[in-house]
Amino acid sequence: MYLPHAFEVNDVAWIDAFIREQAAADLVTIDDQGQPVSTLMPCSWYRRDDSHGTLVMHMARGNQQWKSIAEGARGLAIIHGPQAYVTPSWYESKVEHGKVVPTWNYTAVHLSGSVAVSHDQDHLRSIVSDLTDLHEAGRSTPWAVADAPEEYLAGQLKAIVAVTLHVDRI
Repeated sequence: MYLPHAFEVNDVAWIDAFIREQAAADLVTIDDQGQPVSTLMPCSWYRRDDSHGTLVMHMARGNQQWKSIAEGARGLAIIHGPQAYVTPSWYESKVEHGKVVPTWNYTAVHLSGSVAVSHDQDHLRSIVSDLTDLHEAGRSTPWAVADAPEEYLAGQLKAIVAVTLHVDRI
């Protein structure tokens, strides 16, 4: 990502809050044919002390991307925030000298690290429970994973895989 120094953010608390607020990331990996592959997934962000953190996601078992992730493969998670076109008409300098151009204003965080895939059902249950609790928290009567019939939930968990990005670069 092109990042002019003037727009760089190094405030760890702000970055953590941004990732948690967006709660979704495009995970980019390289498949076994050398082609980039990307999937948008809900995510949970965990960081302890001075670590770079861990981004935990899940994807459909039918998605071919997870099958091409070799052990220890590198991945890039892109967390997008608000974005918008900026017209030159808003600049005072348009009237003064006319030397203006349009631009695009955006907020994004890129996380890089090694990717791990897991089929562990307890881990998957934890992932979907955490994500559900996060997104249901503001509702007057929040739904919980435990509200679903156990046999139904077990079937749904078999249809997904856990994907974890062990972040070493932000």
